[in-house]
Amino acid sequence: MAIYSVKSYQSTHKELWNDFVNKAKNATFLFQRDFMDYHKDRFQDASVLVFKKDELIAVFPANAQKDQIISHQGLSYGGLVLKSKVYFSDVLLAFQAILEFYHSEGIQSMTIKTLPRIYNRMPSDEIDYLIFKLEASLVRRDVTSVIGNDTSSLGRSSNRERGLKKALKNNLELRESQGFEEFWNSILIPNLKQKHKTSPTHSLDEITLLKEKFPNHIRQFNAYKNDRLVAGVTIFETEQVAHAQYISAGEDKQELGSLDFVFDKLINDIFRDKPYFDFGISNENNGQHINEGLLKWKEDFGARTVVHDHYQFSTENYKNLKSVFI
Repeated sequence: MAIYSVKSYQSTHKELWNDFVNKAKNATFLFQRDFMDYHKDRFQDASVLVFKKDELIAVFPANAQKDQIISHQGLSYGGLVLKSKVYFSDVLLAFQAILEFYHSEGIQSMTIKTLPRIYNRMPSDEIDYLIFKLEASLVRRDVTSVIGNDTSSLGRSSNRERGLKKALKNNLELRESQGFEEFWNSILIPNLKQKHKTSPTHSLDEITLLKEKFPNHIRQFNAYKNDRLVAGVTIFETEQVAHAQYISAGEDKQELGSLDFVFDKLINDIFRDKPYFDFGISNENNGQHINEGLLKWKEDFGARTVVHDHYQFSTENYKNLKSVFI
């Protein structure tokens, strides 16, 4: 056990961390430090790195909240990020070492927002088994709607086909924008304020900064009618998935078929070679309820459900991992 060591993340680890994430089997650009740190003033970073002797084999993006560790409160997901060639026994001992480390620091519980499998570069379910052994409670389960190679044959519903015909009749044009100001200020912010009394997770300044840091991963697509912005979708692109982070349209979206037009272009043209297209979750109230209309709208494009689980367990249960192998 002594050959596995845990080190708290320091700024001097940034290059090492980022290089590891780039090559890991279950990571996305959200785990890059420039993404994690854009809102570091809001979260107490508690990320760690795990070494086997002198070799980095895992990193764990996390923040602390009182006596709880969350992976990660400021990200869509978290979990144990692993080296591609790591063995199951190494994962078990590495995670055991992490839990012992946090427990010795007075941390009582851990919450993990697991990375949905569609984002993995290769099979990476080790943590799922360990969570089972740690007697974790499933505290939240969201449903996200995904189009994959195995669902593409479902096609669009008649409603979506009618919407697309309206869009073509209205001669809509899709453009990729390098900026976000027009979409944020003209459509996204007003819609969220009016319909949900909320604001985008990312402010205009934040999404602009993140675009500068990750120009190939964060992309903005806008639909226009006679140079008037009528709809937009912000895409977070990873190796396996094109994820619709923000979706919004003007009041005339039904008349114009603007969102049907945008998603037809994204799914069947721009990201047609991407293994998965993820519309995002349709849940409210910490996963307890589903917006039926929103879910049905996504399913009309041929998307089907993938779950996104949140687990919680006691750090002292690290002892359970000591008796796994026989």
